[in-house]
Amino acid sequence: MPSEIQHVELDIPIEVIWKFIRDPDNWAPLVPGYIQHEKVNENQITWEFKSDLLGIMKKKVSLIIDNIIWNEPLKVSFELKRSNEKYLGEGYFEAKAMNRNKTKVTGFLEINATGPMGTLANTLFKKAIQKTDEEVAVAISSKLEEFSRR
Repeated sequence: MPSEIQHVELDIPIEVIWKFIRDPDNWAPLVPGYIQHEKVNENQITWEFKSDLLGIMKKKVSLIIDNIIWNEPLKVSFELKRSNEKYLGEGYFEAKAMNRNKTKVTGFLEINATGPMGTLANTLFKKAIQKTDEEVAVAISSKLEEFSRR
């Protein structure tokens, strides 16, 4: 199962980071290939983006971020599903206050493609997840710095 973990230390209080993460409108558009998202309820978000798996396979992906557990202000965990599949993966965002104005943020994502093309898809996902996670970490860090100045 391909997975990736990212750690970032930010000179931003944990409360500001939580306020940012709590609203998907702040971070969902930061994923490469973003098309749209919709908050269905407190525990579910639908999300569409264009996937480009290393220039080999391009397609529109529709995901459901489900079973979101909000453990304010420390952790948000979730499952990823496709509308026609039960389970695709899971992940979390975790924040730890280093001091009053500095926070360590950890993001984790694991994907597990199944079916006849599952092995090939997981190989492609491994490289794509690493690249995307790095891009998302930079984008979210930059957006959080803007957000903290409001």
